[in-house]
Amino acid sequence: MGTEPGLRESKKQETRQLISDCATKLFIEQGFERTTIAEIAVAARVAKKTVTNYFPRKEDLALDHHEAFTQGLALAVTDRRPDETPLAALSRARRTALLEHSPVIGFTGLTFARMVADSPTLTARLRELHDQREEALATALAIDTPASADAIAPQAAAALIAGADRLLFRRIQELTLAGHTNDEITATLLPEADHTTALLTAALADHPTATTASQAASGSVAGGAAEG
Repeated sequence: MGTEPGLRESKKQETRQLISDCATKLFIEQGFERTTIAEIAVAARVAKKTVTNYFPRKEDLALDHHEAFTQGLALAVTDRRPDETPLAALSRARRTALLEHSPVIGFTGLTFARMVADSPTLTARLRELHDQREEALATALAIDTPASADAIAPQAAAALIAGADRLLFRRIQELTLAGHTNDEITATLLPEADHTTALLTAALADHPTATTASQAASGSVAGGAAEG
């Protein structure tokens, strides 16, 4: 009896992944706009309602890492090491994602990237997800913001950080569409990521959400350069 909840959850995950895989295949073959939920249900051999239960929005069938994406920056801040500043944690998480070619930050492959770029609906949804990612980061930064700071402080810091994050995401997509391999993209983006971190460090050095960010983030950039 104790294993039943685990088995049910495993079955749910398998069904969710099956639906997502079938949807992605159809989106790539037919285009996102032309593919219907009914066609996805037939391909996955499930009821149409089952598809919508797992994925209330059609866009999330394609962008199925949306929850990890929207919470990614916030989690890097809230789960950071005890002696680590938000900027240092974000820099470390970004570098790890680049080295791992994480699909969450944009490593999706040429075919998928082209499918997204060709879909106005998915392009608009990506903008929404970036906004949600920024909002989640602002909430995470607010936790450590002194009460004496201006109310806008966490949102201002999040806007700067998320702006750099959007730029790097767009760079991955652009290089992917240009035919570069994941390894080539990582080699290009690592120094670019360090550059954006240096700019953020300078901009937020005395910011109330990251009062010691300058020293820690500079160390992260130097460490990244040494590793390269």
